[in-house]
Formats: sequence, structure tokens, C-alpha cells
Amino acid sequence: MRLSIEVALDYSLTSPADILLQIEAAATPDQRLEHQSLTIWSDHPVTAVRGEDGIGQRCWVRADHGLVARYEAVVAIERPVLRLEGLAATSARALSGDLIPYLLPSRYCESDRLEGFVRQRFSGLSGGTMAAALADWVQTRLTYQAGSSSGTTTALDTFGMRSGVCRDYAHLLVALARAAEIPARCVAAYAPGVDPPDFHAVAELWLEGGWHLVDATGMARADEIARVCVGRDATDIAFMTVFGEARFCDQRVTVRRLD
Repeated sequence: MRLSIEVALDYSLTSPADILLQIEAAATPDQRLEHQSLTIWSDHPVTAVRGEDGIGQRCWVRADHGLVARYEAVVAIERPVLRLEGLAATSARALSGDLIPYLLPSRYCESDRLEGFVRQRFSGLSGGTMAAALADWVQTRLTYQAGSSSGTTTALDTFGMRSGVCRDYAHLLVALARAAEIPARCVAAYAPGVDPPDFHAVAELWLEGGWHLVDATGMARADEIARVCVGRDATDIAFMTVFGEARFCDQRVTVRRLD
């Protein structure tokens, strides 16, 4: 699967601010960058730093009056679609140190508050069978509803409201997976067919010695998702973090299948 990605950002600032951007598709073994171009209009140097877990990169931008950025890329996805049910679990004690943060609660994924529900509702399941059941539960129990959540909505909030957007679906699946002792992280991504078109958020679960992408909204398959970055929750994967105050002017994200 080859994807064409186009992003346009336009924000105004009330005063000069530092901005951390994460909008570039990552180069990984299962997705190849055929072309990419990032243009940021700024009177100050732009500095690139590594993304979480070495996946993708962040850009530091100093903006005086506003941020205008354009990003274009062509990404070739070379990732098979595997059935989660056939994947084995890894016991917690066998996990390497870099995976442990993805087994623990985080700011937006309060997995410790959902352990009782997982034990009762999904008793007897483990590994990929558990992961598939959790993903199906989130997809079928939540209603995708723009405006039903905010930047402070947590997985536990979404569990109670039973509605949200892609960020909320990802947070809830990640929290439920961690409650089931499956390492899980959030992924900022691009994918075709996302409605409304925007930056997308999905989950990635650690099964049988590797990470596996899961879109709990059901809008994208694993073989048509382009990772941008990964992290514990939305804190780590936000496309833009402003250390100051910004006002929305325009934002457009277009992702098309090329073949």
C-alpha cells in the first residue's frame, strides 16, 4: 500500500512561543518513505530531535506571531495483516526494560482502574485472543462522535461515556490491554478513509515478540497505517505541543491511497 499525505497547519500566537511538532511519517522497517518535504515558515532555526523509542522525529520551532507549516510525503507500507487471535502472549516477567512503561498506568490510560472489569468480563482469555476481544469490545461499545470529548478526557472517562474520537478509542484499548497484562502504546498515524480527515490515533499491542497495530475505530487496516510517532498516551504523541497560547486558523490533513 502506497499513501500520499498532505498536511497544512496555520495557527496564530498571542505572544512568541516554542512549539514541538510531530507530523512527519516515521521511517521504519515496515514503512518506507519514498518522498517527504516539511516546510515551516519561521525566522528562527528549526531543530529536529528523536521521537519516543527512536521512532520518527520531533521538531522544535520558535514562532513569534504564528505557525505556518506544510508537509508532503509518499509512504510505502510493507506490513502484513495478521490475525491477533493467533498471536501468543509474553509473560510480564519476561518483558525487557523498554517495554515496562507500556504495561503501567499513564496519565490518560488508567489501566489499574480497569483491571477488575477485564478480569470479570474477559475471564479465561490471554494473548492474541484477549487482544482481539478487547479491540472488538471497544469498537462495538463506543460511538464515534466528534466533540464528545476534550483534550483532558481519559480512558476511564471514555469507558463511562461510551463515546469519543480516535484518540479516545486508542486510549481505552491501550488501558484495557495493559489491564490484561499486554504491553500497549498509543500511535499517532496517517490513514486513508479517516472520517473526518485528520491526524489519526491508533493502538499498538505487544504480542509474540513484536508490536501489532490495531485501529479500534475500524476505519483503517494495519497495512494502510503510516506511523508518525509512539508513546504512553496522547501526552507523547500530540502532533503539536505549544508552550504558550495558540489560536486555530486552518488545519487540513489529506491522505490518499496511490495503489
